[in-house]
Parts: sequence; C-alpha cells; structure tokens
Amino acid sequence: MVSVSRRSLLAFSAALPLLGRLDWAVAATPPAKADKVRLNYNESPYGPALAAREAMQRGIATAGRYPYNHMYALAALFAQQQGIAEEQVAVFSGSMAALRYAVLAFTSDTRGLVMATPSYEVPRQAAEAHKAPVHEVNLDAHHAHDIPAMLAADPQAGMLYLCNPNNPTGTLTPTQAIRDALANKPKGSVLVVDEAYIDFADAPSVVSWVKDHDDLLVLRTFSKIYGMAGARLGLAIGHPTLLERLAVFGGDNVPAGSSLLGGLASLEDVKLLPQRKALNAQLRDETLAWLKGRGFTCTASHSNCFMIDVKQPAQQVIEKLAAEGVLIGRVWQNWPQWVRVTVGNKQEMARFREVFAARV
Repeated sequence: MVSVSRRSLLAFSAALPLLGRLDWAVAATPPAKADKVRLNYNESPYGPALAAREAMQRGIATAGRYPYNHMYALAALFAQQQGIAEEQVAVFSGSMAALRYAVLAFTSDTRGLVMATPSYEVPRQAAEAHKAPVHEVNLDAHHAHDIPAMLAADPQAGMLYLCNPNNPTGTLTPTQAIRDALANKPKGSVLVVDEAYIDFADAPSVVSWVKDHDDLLVLRTFSKIYGMAGARLGLAIGHPTLLERLAVFGGDNVPAGSSLLGGLASLEDVKLLPQRKALNAQLRDETLAWLKGRGFTCTASHSNCFMIDVKQPAQQVIEKLAAEGVLIGRVWQNWPQWVRVTVGNKQEMARFREVFAARV
C-alpha cells in the first residue's frame, strides 16, 4: 500500500435480463420525428442512471461546500472495487483534463509524444501546443495499435498514448501487446492507457497493473457507459508520484458535488454496467451486420462507436445524413473515406439505417 495522506489528494484535480428486454432497464424517450439523431460525439443515449440522477439532484444542496469529502469517497470506492490503494486514484473534471495534464507533465521539446492514428486527437493537440514532438503511427492491419512501430518511432519519447478500445475505430489492442509496450518503451517514459471505452468490451482492464508499475497511468471516465458526459467526471489511476506530476497543472480541477455523487451512485449500481454493455453490443452488432450486408466495410468494434468505409469522401456522407437530421462524424485526415458512427438507442439506430440506405 502506498503511504500518501488523503489530504494530499487535495492537490489532485479533479444477473443480466434477456437481451430483448435490456432496453426496459435503460429506456430513453424515442426521438420525435423532427428531433435530431445525435450519433456524432460518442455520448450515451440513455443519460445517467436513475439512481445517479437522484443523487445528482441531492448534490445541489451541497453546492455551498467544497466537494472534497465526495471526491475522497469516490476515489475510495473505485479503489476498493479495483483492488488498488486509494492514493493511486485522482479525481478530475473529466478524463480529458487528466489527459492534457499528462501530456504537459511527461513530454517536452526533447521528449516527444507517440500515439496511433487515427486515434483520439486531444493528446496530439496538447503536445503541439506544448511544442513537444509528435510521432503518429498508423494502426496495424487489424486496426489495433502497432506496438512495435510505436516503440521504434521515438527513442526519446516521454509519453506513449494508447486508447483501448480505440477511438474512433472501437478496435482492441491485445493485452500482451500492451505488456510489450510497458516493458520495452523508452527509458524514463510513461505509458498512458485511455480506457474511456473499456466497459463496453470484454477485454480486461489494466488498472490493476499500477500496483506494480510506477510508469503506467490509466484514465477512466463516467462520460460513456455511465451516461454522464455533461457532468465532467473522470479518474486518473497510477503511482502517487505520477499523479502529483499531473496536479502541478490542475490541482484545483475537482468536479462539482452533484457530479461526484452521480459517479458514486453509478459505481454502486451493480446492474447498470452489464445491462448497458449488452444492449450496446446488441445494437452495434446488428447495425454492423446490416452495413456489411449492404457491402460496406466496417471496423471490428468493441466499443460504442465504429467506422464505415463509405467509398466516397466521408464529409459528403456526413452532410447528406445531417440534412435528414442524423448527425454522424467525424473524419480523420488519413482515413478520408471512413466515418465514425456512435451507437445510439434502438430508435436512433433504426433511423440511421433508414437515412443511410436512402442517401448513401
């Protein structure tokens, strides 16, 4: 157990039902005909769970106090569930903040960032603003991170970023490949594994590895499967010395009490995650099968998003669907004919198929 006081965290910012019945547990109001179908930001169509919504409402009454006790409670519960020390968990107003701070902490003008492409753009943007070198490495033939190529990209790298499952492709990088990255990365560098979408996949998390590796940082968020994107709540998990390096850039980045209480309620709801995971997989896989049946190539997604090769400039497809009220996107520069689609609810995916069939 790492010996760090809880007060030091002030320095840190912020039985499955049948598949056919899963939507009962997470039902959202079907969109009216005139409503836009929003499949463009990897948001949950279901929003926070009922228990989380009730907890967030109670949190309004606590807004006159700093929410540190709620922050400690959230870190403690997550640590208990994951079998790690509380001091290895820091709470942030969204995992994006923690990711940006990691780039600032672990890269410099002489220690660059290595990441995949296409992948989540925030670390690249943060590194460019920080004047740190960026080395982007193409995904491999299976659309996983090409770990050997990433390890060879920059012998002086300060940070390797790995999003698993990857955004935007939804694809997985094998656990052994991540072990290889951790074992063979440049000396003095930090491996940052972004697990924003891990709860949608059957792949194991690497959170427990932080007990044995002081050069591994793992990011988690409540924005995706827990449906709290607007509440801005995320976690960074790693050795306390790594977390202290992030705190230099955002020691006051603590979410509101309502968000923290919503996060606590979400973690305590043991049925929520498996229900939403199964429903997402059902709707995703039936949509992928439909697209493939129409002759389109798609990525092998294990997440709540996937990519389609639309066989034409993807921006044109985005505009065609938007004209019918279906929002998808976006486009990555090196995959100009591929477009990302978020998995919505049953009604939204039906509308997506209707418009896609008519316009693409």
